[in-house]
Amino acid sequence: MRSIRQGAAVLALLAVGCSMRPAEERALKDLRVGQVDANGVSFTVEDGLAVVRKVEPGTLTLWGSAPAFHVRAVSSAGASEEWTVVVRNAMPDAELSAMAGGEPLLVEALPEGPLPTVKTWRVRLPAGAEARLTVAPPLWDQPAPFRFAALADVQEAMPRVGDIYRRINADSSLRFIFFSGDLTQRGSVEELEEFQSRLLESRIPLFATLGNHELITPDPRYHEYFGRGNLHYTFQGVHFTMIDSGNGSLDPRAEEMLDGWLAAGRDSVHILGTHIPIVDPIGVRNGAFASRNEAAALLAKLANGKLDLTLYGHVHSYYSFSNAGIPSFISGGGGAIPEQFDGVGRHFLSVEVDPAQGVRTVSLVRVD
Repeated sequence: MRSIRQGAAVLALLAVGCSMRPAEERALKDLRVGQVDANGVSFTVEDGLAVVRKVEPGTLTLWGSAPAFHVRAVSSAGASEEWTVVVRNAMPDAELSAMAGGEPLLVEALPEGPLPTVKTWRVRLPAGAEARLTVAPPLWDQPAPFRFAALADVQEAMPRVGDIYRRINADSSLRFIFFSGDLTQRGSVEELEEFQSRLLESRIPLFATLGNHELITPDPRYHEYFGRGNLHYTFQGVHFTMIDSGNGSLDPRAEEMLDGWLAAGRDSVHILGTHIPIVDPIGVRNGAFASRNEAAALLAKLANGKLDLTLYGHVHSYYSFSNAGIPSFISGGGGAIPEQFDGVGRHFLSVEVDPAQGVRTVSLVRVD
């Protein structure tokens, strides 16, 4: 009997061990986003801020995960030199610039189609050399005030999400959508394809992290479509960080990345988005991190990093509160089954930010 109990205990420990880091595989996938070798050229998107969607002879197609990003292209001797670069989910005013050996390369912008978020250029990459391509709007690295939309939790409401995009489109000052997870109901390829298709109705790009619903499918494919779950970028003097909390926790690799990003943004305006709220401000079951100890330690880290704003989803309503002194908002109004009787309905947030003054306003915009 004792041996049976010991065997059961070992199996239980093994089971726990296997589930201790449920997000580890996704953190490792993050590191592989944006890399491909084709026709003698090795392409690497710096910091994984774009996904390689397709590579064909002479054509590289990317899906942007940030307003601006860089691509390193290392060409072998005899490699293909003429390349067409297509970027989907791009800023409408994005431009491509390229440098090799300290000299600019000639870039030709090809005629634009009907979608403002799809950009195409032609560039010659010298064989046997290394080039750096930059996809970004003009003055993207110069501090200046701007506004963006924050949204989460579309899920089964994809057939109706066009209403939200049209409302966002009506505000020409919004530069991009900052999406805190749960794009889909189950994370299937069919749903990811549909989300992408519906996004064609938006005049501005959507930069996202994943949520718990992207993990319901046995074979999550989120990274292949929309990129990293943990990512960091800057735009007009403001730092943005997304972290993958799809399992109600952070993987140690993700937390290590976060440490570096907090240090980088400590003296700047810094905004963080993640799907599951770190703490539950309203008593909703499964509405926060699984471990209170982890949540408390993470909040202390964010406060010490002088974070300016946290944006969450997961709870299908709107809440404004404070996390360890950090202004925080839950905005799960993308259309997923709403909380009952709160009267909020579908909505998004309009955020006004100034790199010199901080977060100026966070406004609730009702769609229903």
